[in-house]
Amino acid sequence: MFDSLSAKFSTAFASLRGKGRIKAGDLDEITSEIRSALLDSDVAVSVVDTFISQIKQRSLPLLDELNKSTNPSQAIFNIVNEELVGILGGTARRIRYAKKAPTVILLTGLQGAGKTSLAGKLAKFLKDQGNTPILVACDLARPNAVTQLQLVGQSISVPVFAPEPGNGNGDPIRVAKDGVRFASEKLHNIVIVDTAGRLGIDAELMAQAKRIREAINPDEVLYVVDAMVGQDAVRSAQAFDDGVGFDGVVLTKLDGDARGGAALSITQVTKKPIMFAATGEKVTDFDLFYPDRMASRILGLGDIQTLAEATKNAFDGDTAAKLESKFASGEDFTLDDFLSQLEAMKKMGSMTKLLGMLPGANSGAMKKQLEQFDDSELIRTQAIVQSMTPLERRDPKVLNGSRRARIAKGSGRAVSDVNSLVDRFSGAQKMMKQMRSGKGGLGNMQMPPGMPQFPPTTGPSLNKGHAPKAKKSRSGNPAKRAAESS
Repeated sequence: MFDSLSAKFSTAFASLRGKGRIKAGDLDEITSEIRSALLDSDVAVSVVDTFISQIKQRSLPLLDELNKSTNPSQAIFNIVNEELVGILGGTARRIRYAKKAPTVILLTGLQGAGKTSLAGKLAKFLKDQGNTPILVACDLARPNAVTQLQLVGQSISVPVFAPEPGNGNGDPIRVAKDGVRFASEKLHNIVIVDTAGRLGIDAELMAQAKRIREAINPDEVLYVVDAMVGQDAVRSAQAFDDGVGFDGVVLTKLDGDARGGAALSITQVTKKPIMFAATGEKVTDFDLFYPDRMASRILGLGDIQTLAEATKNAFDGDTAAKLESKFASGEDFTLDDFLSQLEAMKKMGSMTKLLGMLPGANSGAMKKQLEQFDDSELIRTQAIVQSMTPLERRDPKVLNGSRRARIAKGSGRAVSDVNSLVDRFSGAQKMMKQMRSGKGGLGNMQMPPGMPQFPPTTGPSLNKGHAPKAKKSRSGNPAKRAAESS
C-alpha cells in the first residue's frame, strides 16, 4: 500500500544526501517534495501541514550545528522518521483487559470494512496467546452474517454464540447481553461482539451501536476501518466517534494497492490509536500495529523486527537446535532437513510479503526481483522432496535416471525440475561445508527456483589490495643481467 509513498520519500532524500551542506532552501525543497508525496497518498491536508510544520520547526534552528557533522542529511532523516512515527500514533497501544473476566471487545464500523472476518482474526490472535475467546453474532441485519461468523469460528476452533438466525430477525441488544452472560458462565475470558454495519453513518447505526455499548459496557470499542477507502473512512470515523465513541482503530486491507491516506490520517484526526492491522485474507494475516515499524517501512528501512518475530514463531526451537548441532558437528544437511525448513517457511505466510520487509525492498532492482518471485514455487519444491523415499532424502547421490523420473511423475513436475532442485541442493551443501571451513559466502549459494539469487562472489583473496609484481625481464647481455640480479 505504501510502495509509491516510500519510493517518493527515497527520491527526496537521495537528492539531499548529495549535498555537503544543507541550506534553508534545501530544506524547503525536500519538505515540498514530502508534502506533495503525502497529498498524493490521500493524507488529510491538516495532517500534512502539521507534519511539514513540525519538521521545519525542529530542523531550521539546528542547521548550523548539523552542517558541522559529517552527515547532516541523516539528522534530517531522523527528524522526519520521528515525526512520521508521531502521526501514526507514537507508541503502540494494547488491549486493556478487565480486572474481572470476561474482557468484552465491541467491533463497530461501516459495512464492507471486514468486521466479521476481522473478528475471527482477532479471536485467533488472542487464542494463540493462551486466551479462551468466544464470538458473539450481533449482526442480525446483513444476509448470512451469522452463518459467516459461524464458519469463521469453526475454521479457527473458537465457539460462536448465535441464538438468532439473523437475516433481519432478532434483537442484537439482547443477543449481546446474553452472549456476555454465557461467556461468564462458561469461563471464557474474552468476548468479541460483531455488530451490524451500514453503507454510511446514519442515525439508526449510531443508535443501535450506542444501545449495545450501554447494555454490555465493553472494555474496548474498536472501530474497523477499510484502509483502501481513503479520506471518507477518516470522516466516517470522526462522525462515529462524535456520536458513539470508540477507544481504538483496526485497519483492514493494508495489503491493498490504494494510496493509504487513511492509515496516515486517522490517528491525528480522531486522536485514537491504531491498535491492530490486517494485511491479507488469511486468519493469520493479522498483528499488532507498531507505529515505529510502519514508519520504518514507509521510509525504506524495512521491518526487521517483525520479520525476526515471524521467523522465531515459525521455526520450532528443537528443530533449530538440531540443525545447529548438525552444522557444528560437520554432518551433512539432508533433504529431510530442507523439507522441515520449507514447512516452517510456509507457516510464515507469503514469502513475497516477508522479503518485502527487508531494507531497500522498494528499490528498483529488489522490487523487480520480488515481483518475479513465485510463492507457489515453495509448494512445488515441497512436492518434489515429499515424492522421494527416506533413503533418497538422506543421500541424493542414489538418484539415478529412473528414480528421478519416478519422483517427477509422483510430484507432477518435469524431470528437469527434479534435476534443478538436486543440483541446487548439492550446491547449498557445498556452500555450508565452505562456511564451516571459513571459505564460503552467500554469493556461492544457489537459491531455490523463483527466489532472488545473490550476486556471485569468488571468496576472499589473500593478496587483496596488493597486485602481484610483474616479473623482471632478464637481458641477454651478461653484464646487464648481473646488474638486474644485484
